[in-house]
Amino acid sequence: MNPQETDEMVAFIRDLRDTRKITILLIEHDMRVIMDISDQITVLDYGLKIAEGQPAEIQSNQRVIEAYLGPGAAALSEKFKQKKAQHA
Repeated sequence: MNPQETDEMVAFIRDLRDTRKITILLIEHDMRVIMDISDQITVLDYGLKIAEGQPAEIQSNQRVIEAYLGPGAAALSEKFKQKKAQHA
């Protein structure tokens, strides 16, 4: 999907969820979509659950970072956060 189609899909799913008061199970690999639309996230890696929680928890979960970005990515992510905090 292109960015416009993605935005339209997110708006449609959010509207459907909110107006009908239903739970939606969404399998998606676009992390921007997932973080934008989800209240609760379950992360699978090769079919095994490695994390579950709210978007902020998932974004900072070291196992999730390693699974999606590869070995060593969690350490780089932590280093970036520390540098960013120093400049804030």
